[in-house]
Amino acid sequence: MREPRFKRAFDFVLASLALAISAPLWVIVALAIKLDDGGPVLYRQRRWGRYKCPIHIHKFRTMVTDAERCFGNRQAEDNDPRITRVGRFLRATRLDEMPQILSIWKGEMSWVGPRALPINEIQINEANGHVPDDQIPGFNLRCRVLPGLTGLAQTYAPRDVPRLHKFRYDALYIRNRSLWLDVKLIALSVWITLRGKSRHRRVTSRARTLRHPAVSQ
Repeated sequence: MREPRFKRAFDFVLASLALAISAPLWVIVALAIKLDDGGPVLYRQRRWGRYKCPIHIHKFRTMVTDAERCFGNRQAEDNDPRITRVGRFLRATRLDEMPQILSIWKGEMSWVGPRALPINEIQINEANGHVPDDQIPGFNLRCRVLPGLTGLAQTYAPRDVPRLHKFRYDALYIRNRSLWLDVKLIALSVWITLRGKSRHRRVTSRARTLRHPAVSQ
């Protein structure tokens, strides 16, 4: 599936600028994590990339050390006991996702696109949360494009909405992709980060009228 014109160049230039500008913030976040519990600063995880090729992404660690090994590959929830004190702030402001800018710079991700899903993560908000990702309608479509740091689903959908509904937002984005749409979603994500209220999302009238498009594989 063809990318919008200049999308890769836009991603690379913006990622280079973001890495340079955010460098001091990386140091502050790393110190906060270390002072909180002394554990590792970064967390590495396998996620779905384009064409279903797994990629490894890095995030600032927001959960207790070895959370996945001790508790399993399970979706986070409100008041999750695995999340650290610093981790709650990082998640609310999305600062935990800053290391993924490196994945954008390398071309494994884009600034905007479907979220890079943890592979077959157990879902706490679905009737059968053990169903593999590739059995959810819309999964194949979303894997035809690069995963993104932000997007329609990440911005407008509630954090705990089932995968089927998230994939509908992803389908809507894929069918309406443009560089201008990317710019608007990035700006909105920055505003959410500055407010520190990523969990409080409001669906606009435009998104509401298009929130459930037909999804194909």
